[in-house]
Amino acid sequence: MQSYTIGQAARLLGVSPDTARRWADAGRIATHRDEAGRRLIDGRDLAAFSIEIARSAPGTQGGQGEEDGPYTTARNAFPGIVTAVKLGDVAAQVEIQAGPHRLVSLLTREAVEELGLEVGMRATARVKSTNVHIDRV
Repeated sequence: MQSYTIGQAARLLGVSPDTARRWADAGRIATHRDEAGRRLIDGRDLAAFSIEIARSAPGTQGGQGEEDGPYTTARNAFPGIVTAVKLGDVAAQVEIQAGPHRLVSLLTREAVEELGLEVGMRATARVKSTNVHIDRV
């Protein structure tokens, strides 16, 4: 299982490293230490926690920035953590929590298997649309 440093977890949660560190110090999320003494968070624990904080305080987490990655024409990138993978015979559903944003993608089972997607992994949802709706609040 993949583990994340406090800084990596903070980026995935859309908060500052200090906030992530305070949450860990308060016991809101479990950590363990690696051979070098760095505090790490298990990917499955981080996935579950990302859902918890998004539900408890929607819209209060930090914004998302463009993560270094492949060149693409899709400008709307949501770096986050995989929180669910549902496999069918042909199709699959993958959920990503990117800070306060929950994104769901329907794709082929083959694509999920090729990417090796599983709960707790980092992933970036990229959205490209020719139709964008804006609501006045």
